[in-house]
Amino acid sequence: MSSEKLTTVEELQANLINAYHEEFPNDEPTICAFAPGRVNLIGEHSDYNSCFVFPMGISVGTMVIGKALDDQENPKCYFRTLAEDLKESKSFELDITEQITPLESPKWGNYVVGVLALFLERIKPNKKKSFRALISTSVPIGGGLSSSASIEVAMCTFLEILYRDEYAYDLQLSQVEKALLCCKAEQTYANVPCGVMDQYISCFAKADHAILVDLTNSNVKHELTSGKFAENVEHCQQAAKILGHKNLRDVSSIDELEQGRDKMSPVTYRRAHHVITEMQRTQAGAQALENKDYKEFGRLMYESHESLRKYFEVSCAELDQLVELARSVDGVFGSRMTGAGFGGCTVTLVKKSSVEKCIETIKNNYKGKATFYQFEPSDGARSIDLKKSNDK
Repeated sequence: MSSEKLTTVEELQANLINAYHEEFPNDEPTICAFAPGRVNLIGEHSDYNSCFVFPMGISVGTMVIGKALDDQENPKCYFRTLAEDLKESKSFELDITEQITPLESPKWGNYVVGVLALFLERIKPNKKKSFRALISTSVPIGGGLSSSASIEVAMCTFLEILYRDEYAYDLQLSQVEKALLCCKAEQTYANVPCGVMDQYISCFAKADHAILVDLTNSNVKHELTSGKFAENVEHCQQAAKILGHKNLRDVSSIDELEQGRDKMSPVTYRRAHHVITEMQRTQAGAQALENKDYKEFGRLMYESHESLRKYFEVSCAELDQLVELARSVDGVFGSRMTGAGFGGCTVTLVKKSSVEKCIETIKNNYKGKATFYQFEPSDGARSIDLKKSNDK
């Protein structure tokens, strides 16, 4: 038994180039941008509370290839995704001479259109350019590995290259500005009240490193939308307000929360309890890994999962079982759900020598069907050379 075979960056590029040549037989793409997904080791539901998170980039991600087009008078942009499981259109064209608003359909398009709209706010009207872009992702959709942020950051990286290289337009976005732009695009165009962690790590990720991110000064506005996620965001904001703070990061201790407990609903108290203790666990976890104390980090992972289950109430029976099965394997340091919850993935810290045993134990005992991925920390968003791929 082994983990799922992952699509490599090279395979992702080859698939996109083949698709490009099939659609545009006598043409070649000139731009290739890639941005990774991420896994958060600890620090869940912390980013929109301006707390610490501890993510790493992973080897799967989203790639955008394409080129600029010669249509300066009536600039339009063409987008196509290679995703196979969509029920809506896989391609669309956008007129950028007019104000760009969220799409009714296809919904997936809002993740790239939002980035384009905000990016073009920085571009002079007479500098707007037509382009075509093909998009493909190897990040499992809905698995809590941040496919949406990787799409947004890959799109923004594509646009940076297009305006920098094709037209020598002097546009400089810092990595922080890029992350914030992509986060705002998801909030305002896809209508998801996300924090900035996912976009941040997709920009800043570094091979062989996890990054402790302090989100104190992100200044990201959260627009509430429907659903359980938005409700939890609102509960956290309510708790902070009751305690006299802008956000829960400023709460000094659980004792301070307990003093205000009678002023808030039970569910608001539980959400705040998780966030405050998770901030403490995240800082302690970063120190534990720096000290190579994997046993202590694993203990904090289990504690984080229990808090997400009991206080934030975003786990489910399947995730709980996966964590407990991993815990039973010798060589596993810790395991926890990762991502927003209500399904998705668990992340497990395990000795290399125990990986196969862990997979075997879960496959033989899990009541559902699990898929396994082995990740090592990977680099963040970047341009990738197309010349070798285009050589005949």
